Amino acid sequence: MAKNALDTLKERGYIRQTVFEEDLYKLLGSESVTFYVGFDPTADSLHVGHFLALMAMSRLQKAGHKPIVLIGGGTAMIGDPSGRSDLRTMMTKETIDHNCECFKKQMSKFFSFEGPNAAIMVNNADWLLELNYVDFLREIGVHFSVNKMLTAECFKIRMEKGLTFLEFNYMLMQAYDFLVLNRKYGCKLQCGGDDQWSNILAGADLIRRKEGQAAYALTFELLTTSEGKKMGKTQKGAIWLDENKTSPYDFYQYFRNVDDADVNKCLRFLTYLDLDTINELTKYQDERINKAKEILAYEVTKIVHGEEKALQARQQARAAFSGDEDNMPKMKLTTDSNLIIDILVSLNLTKSKSEAKRLIEGGGVTIDGQRVKTIDDEITPEQRQNGFTLHKGKKTRIKVIS
Repeated sequence: MAKNALDTLKERGYIRQTVFEEDLYKLLGSESVTFYVGFDPTADSLHVGHFLALMAMSRLQKAGHKPIVLIGGGTAMIGDPSGRSDLRTMMTKETIDHNCECFKKQMSKFFSFEGPNAAIMVNNADWLLELNYVDFLREIGVHFSVNKMLTAECFKIRMEKGLTFLEFNYMLMQAYDFLVLNRKYGCKLQCGGDDQWSNILAGADLIRRKEGQAAYALTFELLTTSEGKKMGKTQKGAIWLDENKTSPYDFYQYFRNVDDADVNKCLRFLTYLDLDTINELTKYQDERINKAKEILAYEVTKIVHGEEKALQARQQARAAFSGDEDNMPKMKLTTDSNLIIDILVSLNLTKSKSEAKRLIEGGGVTIDGQRVKTIDDEITPEQRQNGFTLHKGKKTRIKVIS
């Protein structure tokens, strides 16, 4: 008998909250369940913050369930207040359509849009933009209590700075999305990050009220560090799944350098390795954890970028720290200036000259094994012509070529 998907998600620590769990467990164990997860198309690439949800969707599909990817094309024209203290920028239809195509390509690395229980992608602009406002208020608005809505965490955060009526409608529209998907595709379960709990719960409740049918809500843990900060943020910005935004090597290095305390969690959430293997790899919290970090970095890079690029990234990382210049990751010199402070900024190794200055003054930069001592230090004409090795801190080692 196939393992219940809820058991798999629970064992690996994905689940944060759910309702009617016993009934949901029976449902997932007895039939193929159509479920959906919403994605905000505000960029042309997904990022590490989406990784956990994509892996959970993959596991649900592998267990025989059918994913719906809901693109928030309609709601992106309004803005979701959840987890934000500001109003999100509105977007054009053309930009949203382009972003959807990019998402589908990246999501195909995690779950299939073909074959049995194939995933489908839908855009809520298809029904939200055609809504008659009076009809919507009569059919949907009547089921929502303003008093209850104001207790939701997503609204409480925004209330301090001012919550627009535009944003206040977001919960109603997301609940309506679930109702439409239930009517059109038989969708019975909505999943998402835990910051979406209030909206997901509202949709399940609306279906039960309107249709008299069971509907379920489930939220995933957010991918955070042991310090409680969201993972996938660096000095350079977000860690993207698009290799043109974050190279496979940088992607690999991000996970190769996660804190020791986060390795077990990342292996459980972001790889297909079995739990016994993961626990064996992470049972020692000393230098032996480095093997687990290398395996983590390789496995996640393989999922996102394929085996060939994962192997290449691993080879480059090993070369960078063994002094093997031939296989070390390479970056092209893009400035005419010989000042090392300018080179650091031009290679995006620092965000600004002031950051580069602090790094140099702290002894954090070496060129060809020689520590850079002042902000006036320059590379030599020979280094400009032949290239040089640059070390930034303990973790960044690259070959800079002319």
